[in-house]
Amino acid sequence: MSSIKVTCSLLFALGVAAIGSFQFGYNTGVINAPEQIIKEFINHTLQDRTGEPTSEVLLTSLWSLSVSIFSVGGMIGSFSVGLFVNRFGRRNSMLIVNSLALVGGAFLGFSKSAGSVEMLILGRLIIGLFCGLSTGLVPIYIGEVSPTHLRGAFGTLHQLGVVVGILVAQIFGLNYIMGTETLWPLLLGFTIIPTVLQSIALPLCPESPRFLLINKMEEEQARKILEKLWGTQDVGQDIEEMKSESAKMAQEKKPTVPDLFRTPNYRQPIIIAIMLQFSQQLSGINAVFYYSTGIFTDAGVKEPVYATVGAGAVNVVFTVVSLFLVERAGRRTLHLTGLGGMAVCTVLMVISMSLKSTHLWMSYICIVATFGYVALFEIGPGPIPWFIVAELFSQGPRPAAMAVAGCCNWTSNFLVGMLFPHAAKYLGSYVFIVFTFFLILFFLFTFFKVPETKGRTFENITQVFETKSQGAISPTLMAEKGPIVDMNSIDPAKESSTSAL
Repeated sequence: MSSIKVTCSLLFALGVAAIGSFQFGYNTGVINAPEQIIKEFINHTLQDRTGEPTSEVLLTSLWSLSVSIFSVGGMIGSFSVGLFVNRFGRRNSMLIVNSLALVGGAFLGFSKSAGSVEMLILGRLIIGLFCGLSTGLVPIYIGEVSPTHLRGAFGTLHQLGVVVGILVAQIFGLNYIMGTETLWPLLLGFTIIPTVLQSIALPLCPESPRFLLINKMEEEQARKILEKLWGTQDVGQDIEEMKSESAKMAQEKKPTVPDLFRTPNYRQPIIIAIMLQFSQQLSGINAVFYYSTGIFTDAGVKEPVYATVGAGAVNVVFTVVSLFLVERAGRRTLHLTGLGGMAVCTVLMVISMSLKSTHLWMSYICIVATFGYVALFEIGPGPIPWFIVAELFSQGPRPAAMAVAGCCNWTSNFLVGMLFPHAAKYLGSYVFIVFTFFLILFFLFTFFKVPETKGRTFENITQVFETKSQGAISPTLMAEKGPIVDMNSIDPAKESSTSAL
């Protein structure tokens, strides 16, 4: 492990892959700033067609469709990951799905000049398909090219790309940059530029060595790529681990999505994967961003949009912090810290929002709680659910597992976006108590059910679930792997991270 280096080739491959994550973040955040301008475009376009005023109901419905259809596309795209990765490879799949981003970006960029609301909606759907696929492809690729002892740190690059994309969208959407009546199509169509850059750079990146050896049986090519990426010729143990996994796959049928729930070896990890994805979205992070402008306005911030951009900056900073902490503290510890801290912040938000009308200083407590909530989200629940799913499964079931996990993430994201405004209308400031309940629930689930995967090889992690499903622990595994057998019951901070690669 000590001989492995962080090479320029590895950093280049990781950076190029993370452009797909940036795209996801950018297209998530880009639609919010020009909301009123786009509504006016929809209104004027329909009036020009029919010659009659557009009803408020129809206008609101078309705007909601323009926003929410992105998540619908994401659900479909994330569930389609398995159709690409094993057929075309991880890198080539990212290159192929970029065609969706080009088409979607073109529809969005030319929707105003064409006077077409349909192009706007269709463009958002196609971009959603692309982003849904990217949320599966990028974590798989990053996980499979990263050294075991750095897999967690590099795994946070997906979330870093997402939050940087959101921040860039927020900045570009300011009314003196591209958030104007004239430039909003360029704001939406900007997604084409990173797509082109990634498409040029991806052919210069290597294919996943695990895909080459396990799926294509190209051992020598996989060895060369590992040596180049990791800056060492001492990759024999990693090659043997892949060959062992390949031999095991050859004896089993290719797992399908139903197999993940029917097969005892896969059932526990897929439940963990789904619950972790739910913990990310049902924590209420999108709802907090939805409500943050009102919080900042009540606190007397003259330009609340800048405070919202500030929250986006906190997002980025603490994702970077997570990158440095995840291989020291471990995945499970950071996730627990994030969930527990966020639960405390939601309670503080409810109290301060309820009392801010009688105690003005409570508004500032609410702002601090909001920023703390965002920071704690990026410490654990933000980045960890994306890459830990890839760690819980071996090469065979990994694409199907990522598809299920991604679909659950997008579905819960969609539900929160649709239901939160209605819940806020009826519950007011007490709406965040709902998220407090979910955060406590996911904290308890993580504490009792989620294993620590820090420093473990893919094969090592898979063996643990196999022995658990058999109802007994193999004496050989206990002797060779030691503390990993009791992943759920021991203190992750005390676990050794010196497992062999």
